[in-house]
Amino acid sequence: METATHMLRTGQRGTLFQLQMALRDLRTSFQRIGLAWSLATHDVGSRYRGSILGPFWITLSMGLMVLGIGFVYANLFHIALQTFLPYVALGIVFFGVMTGAINEGCDTFVQAAGMLSQTSLPMFTFVWRTMFRTLINLGHHLVIVVAVLAYYGYWRMAHPLLALVGIGLMLANASWASMLAGIASARFRDIPQIVVSVMQFAIFMTPVFWPADKFGAHRAVLDFNPFYHLLQAVRAPLLGQAVAPLSYIVLVTMAVVGWTFTFAIFARTRRRIVHYL
Repeated sequence: METATHMLRTGQRGTLFQLQMALRDLRTSFQRIGLAWSLATHDVGSRYRGSILGPFWITLSMGLMVLGIGFVYANLFHIALQTFLPYVALGIVFFGVMTGAINEGCDTFVQAAGMLSQTSLPMFTFVWRTMFRTLINLGHHLVIVVAVLAYYGYWRMAHPLLALVGIGLMLANASWASMLAGIASARFRDIPQIVVSVMQFAIFMTPVFWPADKFGAHRAVLDFNPFYHLLQAVRAPLLGQAVAPLSYIVLVTMAVVGWTFTFAIFARTRRRIVHYL
């Protein structure tokens, strides 16, 4: 049965059949969700094997970045540190989550080339593997978030439930973008460099290091920046601020359209991905 399933990946039976096989792959991947989690934890553990702090080196390096940028930019913008440092800390942490998910998504299938060519594991298993790695990294970064919110007293006005909704929308959008990058990277090996460049450009065009209200008359540009809405849906509730309804509309629309488009691409290319690798 496993051999037959593996052979079906290279067959062509029409659009409906491709869609059915893609749905089967998705359904089967949920039955192997434990494997995806095990692969993700192994990836994180092996990356820091022999290290004293282990994955908490991620937390330390990001914490130093937050402190450095927070102190410098607070003086440049003449903003009180207790106002600006939490803003920057949340911006760096959560934008880093999006960046990590999409950048690492480029290696989703390339990294799994050996297993995909020798087994009949669902391809979505490796998508969940990437997203679980992202969640593990986020768990380490939450130490910074909690510390900053507690130290500056924002925990009194924060809305954690709304922030969880924002994180859910962020992950829903980051996951389809990650998968789409993985499919494209399997076919074209220049895609990872393009994605990294785009994300580097996006971080400076998104209010991560600078306050959104400093954009002045050109603030309308932010409405067309999806990363702004992704970041605002998480950061604003934690700072006790309201999230504009437009941000939720944009994020839900992005998730629905993005996943529909990505799944259609996956259904069409699923049987070819192994050959791309």
